[in-house]
Amino acid sequence: MDKKISVIMGIYNCSDTLEEAINSILNQSYKNWELIMCDDASTDKTYEIAKKYEQIYPEKIKLIKNKKNLTLGPTLNRCLEIVSGDYIARQDGDDLSHELRFEKQVKFLEENKKYDLVGTNMYSYDGTKILGVRKNNLEIPKKTDLVKCVPFYHATILIKKKCFDNLNGYSLKKTRRRLEDIDLWFRFFEKGYRGYNLQEALYYVREDGSQYKRRNFKNYLNATITCIVGAKNLNLPWTYYLYSLSIVLKYFVPIYFKKKYHERTVEVTNA
Repeated sequence: MDKKISVIMGIYNCSDTLEEAINSILNQSYKNWELIMCDDASTDKTYEIAKKYEQIYPEKIKLIKNKKNLTLGPTLNRCLEIVSGDYIARQDGDDLSHELRFEKQVKFLEENKKYDLVGTNMYSYDGTKILGVRKNNLEIPKKTDLVKCVPFYHATILIKKKCFDNLNGYSLKKTRRRLEDIDLWFRFFEKGYRGYNLQEALYYVREDGSQYKRRNFKNYLNATITCIVGAKNLNLPWTYYLYSLSIVLKYFVPIYFKKKYHERTVEVTNA
């Protein structure tokens, strides 16, 4: 029997995009999955939309709700408490998964047992059209790639459940808010796990530039702290500490230049 995938999705005020996101899971060619959504105290119609899908697909979809806003990491941990799959997949409530995503990721992990996680490249998507492909050229990321590069695009991952169990899910520390994935990668490599990136775009990430406005000085400071602690735990060379300290300086770069740099990392495609 095919291995079961548990898709975990933290949802918050995404009523305009949630139906499309859920439908991209329903339309997967790989059928042995469950979708677990946790509403993080939304103030719009997000919970009602998710509830509708749970009622239509009670055997496939589970919905829970936070009494107050907890942020993404703790919300995903609540999803992890009730998963029943062999693999865990991520998906955001405003993004889409390609219909072959799960099929190709499961096939890779089943055929390459030495890997514990597989990610993919992403289409940059504005809600109506594809802008290009966001590539992660690190096919086999190493611990020395951390701090300087993103080893895996968080929302694209498929990971063995036993890995999440051994890592105790996402950090609950306040200094890790909005940095759940970075903290996770440090601990992933610290445990000796291995991951791989398929050089194919199987995920559509919605990008409108608003993410830069949501990042304040505290976010950059926490990123610096997370990377310094991670580098120490991995016994990385002292140069990684210096690079970590430089992260907080990026806060002072004007948003215009951040957006321009981000746009340059998207490879234009006719897909």
